[in-house]
Amino acid sequence: MKFLLSASLLALSTVAAVAGDCPKATVADMQGLTSAYPQQFELAELEKAASCALSFSENPDIAALNARILGNPEKLPAVADRLPAEPLVVAPYEEIGVYGGVLKGMSNATEAGTSDLLSVRHVNLVRFSDDLVTIVPNVAKSWKWNENFTELTMTLRKGHKWSDGEPFTAEDVAFWYNDMTMNSNVVEKPRDLWTSGGEPIEVVAVDDVTVIFKMKEPKPGLLSNFATDYAQPFQPKHVLSKYLPKYNPDADKLAKELGFETGYDVIKFYYNGSDWKDVPSPLFKDEEKAKKLDHAVLPTLESMIVVKDTTEDRQVVANPYFFQVDTAGQQLPYINELHEAYIPDNEVKILKMVNGEVDYKAQSVSLPDAPALLDGQEKGKYTVELRPQIGLPTFSFNVTDNDEEKRDLFNNRDFRLAMSHAINREEINHVAYFDLGEPKAYIAFDPVPPFATEEQVKFATEFDPEAAKSALDKIGMVDKDGDGFRDLPSGNKFTLNIQFSTQGMATSVVELVAQNWNDVGVETKIKEVTSDEYRAAQSANELDVMAWTRGQPVAVMQGSAEELIPPFSTYFGLRNGMLWSQWMDSEGKEGIEPPKWVFELKDLITEWQSYLPGTEDSNKIGARIIDLLNDSYIFIGTVQAPNPIYHSNALKNFETPKTWSYEYYRTYPYRSTQWFFAKD
Repeated sequence: MKFLLSASLLALSTVAAVAGDCPKATVADMQGLTSAYPQQFELAELEKAASCALSFSENPDIAALNARILGNPEKLPAVADRLPAEPLVVAPYEEIGVYGGVLKGMSNATEAGTSDLLSVRHVNLVRFSDDLVTIVPNVAKSWKWNENFTELTMTLRKGHKWSDGEPFTAEDVAFWYNDMTMNSNVVEKPRDLWTSGGEPIEVVAVDDVTVIFKMKEPKPGLLSNFATDYAQPFQPKHVLSKYLPKYNPDADKLAKELGFETGYDVIKFYYNGSDWKDVPSPLFKDEEKAKKLDHAVLPTLESMIVVKDTTEDRQVVANPYFFQVDTAGQQLPYINELHEAYIPDNEVKILKMVNGEVDYKAQSVSLPDAPALLDGQEKGKYTVELRPQIGLPTFSFNVTDNDEEKRDLFNNRDFRLAMSHAINREEINHVAYFDLGEPKAYIAFDPVPPFATEEQVKFATEFDPEAAKSALDKIGMVDKDGDGFRDLPSGNKFTLNIQFSTQGMATSVVELVAQNWNDVGVETKIKEVTSDEYRAAQSANELDVMAWTRGQPVAVMQGSAEELIPPFSTYFGLRNGMLWSQWMDSEGKEGIEPPKWVFELKDLITEWQSYLPGTEDSNKIGARIIDLLNDSYIFIGTVQAPNPIYHSNALKNFETPKTWSYEYYRTYPYRSTQWFFAKD
């Protein structure tokens, strides 16, 4: 009997060991565990590897945070019921975190310079791991390509919920695409990202957790775009569909009851015709009207949700239904809130950073700001690190300028080459970038890919003011009125007016280039404006000169040709050829017909996207794209230099990004959901 009792106790103890707590693995100490993808586990994967059962716990403040989310049910289910049946398990970098605190940040305005903090809470179907090479699951649990990269099947997480507790399913992905993105009443012109071979992709929800993206031509880069893009390929059908006539015949009647004219007006109040997430939120547009809706802001899958948005600041709080946990079973994020102050003045921003009033900042901070920031590190209790920038400060003359005489000049390649040779890039590197930069031509791809040659990278970057003057003379730009500056070939006075935003380019760079152009006799004046003002004027075809950073990694270019098809970027980048774009969109009914090379470039980038990067065909066409960009030469590169990344010393599990990069979406690869604040 004694032997039988001992055997029973041994069996029970073995079961307890198997079903015990899981190892609290961190990247610093994985405790012997390995996973299919770096730094994270699927729940079943962790439990099998460690012979354990993970139990879940929650932020003790989560009920109070939930109460601030307008439209959320007051009573929260238990944390295990809020999580998906298949949550993503995250291994923190250094240690298991503690809950609480407010992350303090700054942006320029409600939709200007906000990528820093959007990236802190951003999610997508997949993401790049912090090696910037490996794509790993995120909202999606897994994916699978067909053999020729024309069909991508995504498998979502069973039991995943929106931030209001409603189910998130494949129908929300199909709804985003078929009823929002491809509905011209909502989005006037879908992005190139959602096309293949010039045709819209097809999105089909197979069941609750399976969605298929079907393409006309191979597009292996679609996956990498999901990993980096600010657009989120899902929208809450349960909230928005009631305002669409397709789903609700009384959509307009419902809208009128809420103070809107039509259901589409409600959609635009939420969605604003764009997949950029932080267009002014309903709370910003009209807080009283927003409060009449079921949800004052749209439910989200992100780690945090907006609860306040004014002209002064935005506040977001932890999503009580967020789908990630750490290896101790604690629901993420650790941090309770994020407060985003709107500070458009760069000097004020830098002063606040020096005083230690910010916890994280990178966007709109450039290398010329580094000396002041570095000097204040000890007193301000923060750290500043320099990282390589993706994207090259670039100038471009408006080739569809509304002034026909200017337009003719700006379309003259000899003029553009002369203005490039007038730029003293070594001086820019020395004065603005402390000799830490490198003069470069714009070649579209950044970092420089293996198929680019040194000659291509340095094309037309030589400083040769005498050659520039001679070329301008030959064009007929001479000083005819004796005021010391060159006039247009007709004799009319000519002044270049550069409007710029510090979000897109450092002031010192613009000042130096303007002086270089003045030195060769082209009168140039500069004016700093907000990024909103710059973008609005650029999109309205009102600028003489565009000034912003350009260049994208091969992985991003593989999924989207937007940078190489007029107007050569989205609203948020350096755009040119607005009237070329209008001509192409209207099939020649409006705008100005582009030159032949524009169509050649469009065909090349479309063909290039059908090949896997690194293959012989891909490299060959990539090199031809660069040659064509140099031959057309409408984008003038300057100097590429590292930029500062700032973070509070109290912010733990912070991994400094490998690049200063909007293109990899700032902190997104570095898992900011596991940041936490050290306890005093």
